[in-house]
Amino acid sequence: MNAADIRPIEPSAQTQSLLDLFLIFVGADVVATTFQVGASLAGSFSIRVAIVLIAAGSVVGATLVAALAPIGPRLRVPSVIATRPALGFGGAGVVAGVLYVTNFAWIALNNVIAASVCAKTFGFGSETAWSIAIGLAATAVVWGGPHAVALADRVAVPLMLGVGVLLTVASLHAPRAVAPLPQTALPWWRGFDVVVGYQVSWILMFADYSRYTRSARGSGVMVFLALAGTSLWLMALGTVAATAAGNSDPGAMMAAVGLGASGALLLTLATVTTNFVNIYMSSLAWKSLVPSGRDSAVVWSIGLVGTALGAVPGVWLAQYTNFMIVLGAILLPIGGILIAHYYICANTADSGLLDALYDPLGRYRGFTIAGMASWAAGAAAFFAAGSIGGTLPSLLVSIACYVILRRWSSDLKSVDS
Repeated sequence: MNAADIRPIEPSAQTQSLLDLFLIFVGADVVATTFQVGASLAGSFSIRVAIVLIAAGSVVGATLVAALAPIGPRLRVPSVIATRPALGFGGAGVVAGVLYVTNFAWIALNNVIAASVCAKTFGFGSETAWSIAIGLAATAVVWGGPHAVALADRVAVPLMLGVGVLLTVASLHAPRAVAPLPQTALPWWRGFDVVVGYQVSWILMFADYSRYTRSARGSGVMVFLALAGTSLWLMALGTVAATAAGNSDPGAMMAAVGLGASGALLLTLATVTTNFVNIYMSSLAWKSLVPSGRDSAVVWSIGLVGTALGAVPGVWLAQYTNFMIVLGAILLPIGGILIAHYYICANTADSGLLDALYDPLGRYRGFTIAGMASWAAGAAAFFAAGSIGGTLPSLLVSIACYVILRRWSSDLKSVDS
């Protein structure tokens, strides 16, 4: 199995267990950035209100990703390929470009947060040095392919869960800060959008790993449980820890809850396992655009660029909340379009579908009007929704727009014929 294989896998290769799929998504979501989402809410909401927003946003976001996960076992292709029927080759290429670029930011963010804690906790090495070391470690594992990632997750994820229990106990018993966090003017509906935006950042990996699993229904269940459970847990802890520290800096939060070395271990392992996924997703995106690219060159170039960006830590955390909101506006409509296409409009049992997915001159060539217009409409609805928040309007508008435009285009074809 290649590190970044975009071809459909054979049914005989669907041997990944549901447990492995669950661990991959847990390993992806048990990460410093999940913890940091909760911390980013602490300056705007009480712990109780923040946890309500986290619970609601985690369920909504995880449901959207989980609803698409069964497409992987059915089509046996990566996510960037599965977007082609809805958006066309050109539109799917735009999605691949978005995925490729934003994953550089995720790799850098993960490395910066873990490096901050390690440098403060262990007292040696700069944040830049720690960030580079963590980035290189994750890249080396991804270079070994999905099997190497699965083996690493089997060791790292249980260890992370154990340390996470220690973090939970420490956070719940941590004293409140003498100086409270500076309050920011983030309304509740934007807080909800931030949580959902973070969850749907995983939406473009809906089929990348589930395609190796045979059970469509089981894939959806495992993805939901992994994403919803880990987000609710770690985001809530982030809010509690930031309130205890009076500061959303990762190192300060770990110090405030009295979990120095163990906390650093948790965030380091979490960063490495999540960057497995980020590098792999970017590799698939690049190979969908340039199929002739060599796997090793693609993987290492992505890992090295993300690592290099993380070596300049200053700006990443300052713009974290805004990054989540922009991601939500971009990715939520794609989720709505794919749900509309695969569950309302399209017949995924079409015997010629797999061949068409790889034929740039075939029926999915160029851009689809329905897909691109619905993407634009959903993104516009996210920002235009005002005081009710952008999540549900963006989803509903993108789904409705796609269904209407698909039926309209079908009616035109019927008239022409």
